[in-house]
Amino acid sequence: MNPRDIHAVLFDMDGTLVDSDAAVERAWTTWADEYGVDAAQVLAVAHGSPAASVVARVRPDLELARRAEAALRQHELQYDDLVDVVPTPGAHELLALLERRGIPWAVVTSADQRLAEARLGAAGIEAKVLVTIEDVAHGKPDPEGYLRGAELLGVRPEHCLVVEDAEVGLAAGKAAGAYTAGLKGLQGDLALTDLHQLAALL
Repeated sequence: MNPRDIHAVLFDMDGTLVDSDAAVERAWTTWADEYGVDAAQVLAVAHGSPAASVVARVRPDLELARRAEAALRQHELQYDDLVDVVPTPGAHELLALLERRGIPWAVVTSADQRLAEARLGAAGIEAKVLVTIEDVAHGKPDPEGYLRGAELLGVRPEHCLVVEDAEVGLAAGKAAGAYTAGLKGLQGDLALTDLHQLAALL
């Protein structure tokens, strides 16, 4: 990947710009107990995925209306749980660099608008362009969210860098035709230890 080919950056939120892993796990563990599902089974598939798709996967027996209720309940468990939500290492440094260089960026998340704004606010991050699960018909790993983010920034997807920490999100970025950077051992076009490293590369 040549940094000169990157005209915009599209970030996942949870685990990428915002360290909310503990809050996510607390919410899904509580939800699993309420809905009679093994917590380990839920946590194995929940990270980075829209709540509705996780519910459909672990409780396929629920009718559609009940699935919607279950997904809403999962979000409700997370809205006010911000006690240890912080920016990931290098997040503010990287965003400041992008601003200085005039490189537009957006957040593309599987969270809904309320949760995304709450978590970004807790981390001290203001996203001028935010694409949530409410803005798309199909969540990750479908590329729709990243394609929408690129469109809103006015940049072709192949000139965007997608930064992700979950397999479903990395798959969405690749399907959108973007360059990809993977955190937490994920193998995108770039493999990153943290956002400090990406700031240095850019």
